[in-house]
Amino acid sequence: MTTPYLMHVEEGPERFAGLIEAARGKGLKVGWLDLESTVAPPPELEAAAKLGVLRSVSVRDGRTVAVKPLRGEPVLRDLVREHFRGCALVLICGEVDAPRLLSDGEADRWTVRVAGLAARRLTTEDLVAGLRRPKPSARSTSSPPRA
Repeated sequence: MTTPYLMHVEEGPERFAGLIEAARGKGLKVGWLDLESTVAPPPELEAAAKLGVLRSVSVRDGRTVAVKPLRGEPVLRDLVREHFRGCALVLICGEVDAPRLLSDGEADRWTVRVAGLAARRLTTEDLVAGLRRPKPSARSTSSPPRA
């Protein structure tokens, strides 16, 4: 399984619509992970989770909602492996040790910041092209795509 690029974002999903659309246009999948969600799951799913089921799932209006009880703190690597198989990129809302993807105020411009490295400015096209390239190391999940 190929590990997706992980990028920390601070804006809502709507801001990334152009990037997601461009990636999808190239046959790439993008995921969204919210580590700070305050949304409560539907009561029936929560009740089932509290009873110890492996997973409770609701299907409605073309969407699924799943609740899986966790033992201890969530592990990012496990979340990515379980929920984002096949994704080239996972945008993560919440504190995570990953490059930050920031909009430059224009629809087609981005800045990627990695601790200890110079920021990179990319167009959407450059960013999507970088997602198609293999990561520098099989163990690296947070290296930013190169333009």
